[in-house]
Amino acid sequence: MRIVTKQEFLMNKQEFFEKIVNGAVFVYPTDTIYGLGCNAQIAESVKKIRELKQRPDQPFSVIVPDKEWIYDNCDIGSEGPAHIEKLPGPYTLIFRLLNKDAVAKEVIPDVENIGVRIPDHWFTKISTMLDLPIVTTSANVSGDNYMTSIDDLDDRIKNHVDFIIYEEEKHGRPSEVVNLAGQEVEILRK
Repeated sequence: MRIVTKQEFLMNKQEFFEKIVNGAVFVYPTDTIYGLGCNAQIAESVKKIRELKQRPDQPFSVIVPDKEWIYDNCDIGSEGPAHIEKLPGPYTLIFRLLNKDAVAKEVIPDVENIGVRIPDHWFTKISTMLDLPIVTTSANVSGDNYMTSIDDLDDRIKNHVDFIIYEEEKHGRPSEVVNLAGQEVEILRK
């Protein structure tokens, strides 16, 4: 496990891009808290995150390359466009996934809906540059406190990721979750 700064990550981006494309599991900063992620199209990597988080079947959200990805892969319904226009920002929008090949089935086992994010943060550009959805879930074991600094990253996660991009202590909270997959808009977490 290697801890790198934003500058180190960007100076060696080809090396890290290759790792992400090929299935690395890593911790990274967002606009809210630290995330645990991987290439959302690689089933084995998603399974590893499930094991680390001890979260066997709850769906994961993904950081998507851009708004177009949402329009191309999801049923956005009549309320979707207004919420998509709020992006980038601290929101997770839940839509029905139309293109089942857009992510590994392990991202959203036994459900048809997917949470999408476009954080207002430099890391989002990595998803854009790679043109890949990246799993985004809090960097913690399910039920435990989420990571706000390197000091509170659980060793059960820290010791099993390929690398950590660390910038500073975070003072945010998880994103607001808006379910747009049903008949009515529902705020699941504020």
